[in-house]
Amino acid sequence: MTGLVLTHLAKDLRLEWRAKDALNAMLFFALLVVVVFSLAFDPSAAMSRQIAGGILWVSLLFAVVTALNQAWARELRNSVLDAQRMAPASAASLFLAKALANFIFVSVVECVMAPIFVLFYNLHPLGQTWLLLLVLPLGTWALVINGTFLAALSLRARSRELLLPLILFPLTVPALLAMVQATTDIFTGELEPGLWIKLLAGYDIIFTTAGLMLFEIVFHAE
Repeated sequence: MTGLVLTHLAKDLRLEWRAKDALNAMLFFALLVVVVFSLAFDPSAAMSRQIAGGILWVSLLFAVVTALNQAWARELRNSVLDAQRMAPASAASLFLAKALANFIFVSVVECVMAPIFVLFYNLHPLGQTWLLLLVLPLGTWALVINGTFLAALSLRARSRELLLPLILFPLTVPALLAMVQATTDIFTGELEPGLWIKLLAGYDIIFTTAGLMLFEIVFHAE
């Protein structure tokens, strides 16, 4: 299975490197949200630490949706998805590779956004900054794993661009709450974010397992 995952992942990375559709869309949208909020508010340093977590994750959530709408659309071209259904390979490997590719794309966007975000909001975290190295990947995976599954589920829907956020946003609320609270606790240094990080890790494990188990049904459904 590892070889199949790496093969699908390499294919998605090559396609994105050539087209850069997902990266450009996410970067533009995320930066737009960050800039608009920075112009709409003029918070103090203390207030910036309180609201920065929410602005960061909400901007990433909306940016991820723009990329996920394109994640499976490429597979419809030239009947690639139909060919993959007939291949003697596990559907779970395709799902995992697609989720990993989306995770890499969002992580690249986060690396570009991080210095800009700090600059616009003049952030100086008071808590343990290294914990962001746990919160960011766990939060990103929570958005990506559900988004990849639901994007495949709504692939053949007539209004999939509208259907995906309508399903994804309510399902992501527990993870979004944990992401925002953990990030805010790190920025303000008032509380320990350990409980929220554990909640986020548990959310990732549950929905990753469910996605891998159920994707076979979604993949072969018409």
